Amino acid sequence: MDSKSGEFAENRDSMLGKLTEIEAEHAKAVAGGGEKYVQRHRDRGKLLARERVELLLDQDSPFLELSPLAAYGSDFTVGGSLVTGIGVVEGVECMIIASDPTVKGGAMNPSGLKKGFRAADIAHQNRLPTINLVESGGADLPTQKDIFIPGGRTFRGLTRSSAARVPTIALVFGNSTAGGAYLPGMSDYVVMVAERAKVFLAGPPLVKMATGEESDDESLGGAEMHARVSGLADYLATDERDAIRLGRDIVKRLNWHKHGPVPAAGYDEPRYDAEDLLGIVPPDLKVPFDPREVIARVVDGSDFDEFKPLYGNSLVTGWASVHGYPVGVIANARGVLFSEEAQKATQFIQLANQSDTPLLFLHNTTGYMVGKSYEQNGIIKHGAMMINAVSNSTVPHISLLIGASYGAGHYGMCGRAYDPRFLFAWPTAKSAVMGAAQLAGVLSIVARQSAESRGQDYSEENDAAMRAMVEGKIEAESLPMFLSGMLYDDGIIDPRDTRTVLGMSLSAVHTGPVKGAEGFGVFRM
Repeated sequence: MDSKSGEFAENRDSMLGKLTEIEAEHAKAVAGGGEKYVQRHRDRGKLLARERVELLLDQDSPFLELSPLAAYGSDFTVGGSLVTGIGVVEGVECMIIASDPTVKGGAMNPSGLKKGFRAADIAHQNRLPTINLVESGGADLPTQKDIFIPGGRTFRGLTRSSAARVPTIALVFGNSTAGGAYLPGMSDYVVMVAERAKVFLAGPPLVKMATGEESDDESLGGAEMHARVSGLADYLATDERDAIRLGRDIVKRLNWHKHGPVPAAGYDEPRYDAEDLLGIVPPDLKVPFDPREVIARVVDGSDFDEFKPLYGNSLVTGWASVHGYPVGVIANARGVLFSEEAQKATQFIQLANQSDTPLLFLHNTTGYMVGKSYEQNGIIKHGAMMINAVSNSTVPHISLLIGASYGAGHYGMCGRAYDPRFLFAWPTAKSAVMGAAQLAGVLSIVARQSAESRGQDYSEENDAAMRAMVEGKIEAESLPMFLSGMLYDDGIIDPRDTRTVLGMSLSAVHTGPVKGAEGFGVFRM
């Protein structure tokens, strides 16, 4: 790759432009409920959600924020009134979930609920202790129909984590009311802030309406009462910083150990500059690029042992390590997956499971090849073999969408439905049933044939308008911010951060055991 070429400069400028757009949306998530509500929160002497997270983490340690663009493109505030991510507390990697009380008092909306579910899934799959930083008014009542019934999964997950001997900790800074009261109620450890935390199934007005009983916040659900009378609070903190200190002390005494193998003690940084990652992917995803250029800037020492390099060369497979953790890499080279590529991937996935090696999928595929000769040569059964292997592989999978991820190729490359432990996207990524122009063209052909079968004239003017409308819609729905808003990825990352993000993800997955599958079911040969 020539980093001084005009093509590289054009690619880099395009990538930087996309990053600027994404940073503007990230800023909305950081802003929470806006200046007015942030100031009101500060005037009450309270820390913001992200300040609480920062104080909880070990000094100068990174925080891998997850789903920061949740709710993008919806009626809800970007971020979904929740901050989630993985950070190190007293040397232990933990899932941290923090309510943002500047957004409607931290009330849970449908996007925030989905974001919380995703964080809980990641914690469960990777055996991560969970710390909830709680200050929430419960459900966003106008959207209760989308929250109430599925919301019970939150509390079921807490109890199942405890049963699996993975600790759950709740630090309660303010209101935790109605169904939200069960969040501390079902946590292993509970810290409440004196004169601030309020935990009750029903507040004084509702109690008055339901029973006629007169009560006040403190006697009904205050931190002091729960610490001295009900026993719901295990620790009574004098203020927010004291609650965070107590939370860190709890983690320190967990006697926590990882179950996965440790990384290699010594490894080299890549030989090529991560800045180059900005200029590899062209703005037009129809233009191919070599994923080896990405691999060389991500893996330890740029050392990559390619597997079957002369066979099925539209797919790159091989062995490497990232921050000392071994990985098997599966990367699309020229977009289309043929029978050879599918069979090559199937064998490689089996080998990774045989050696208990996590898999890293780098997406840039338009899907499996179509056409009469390919169908006759078995593209369906070969694609099915690859999808079977991905589905039944039990080593951890991490997916990174770099370019296109269309059709069944998205499935074969371990898309969201195939439960990768983590799935991140570059700003250049796109994902859909097929490309926008192809999809619009298919609809045009079907409409034209339908008109002909009825003996009707077909309007070329209407056809052009329909194609333009469909292309615009599908293009918008294929973009990473739209998909991130729907929680179809765990975040859009700056390409230059890829190695760090993958390293943190691999470290997280090694908190649990790493073991390959012992069987893959029936492969249709």
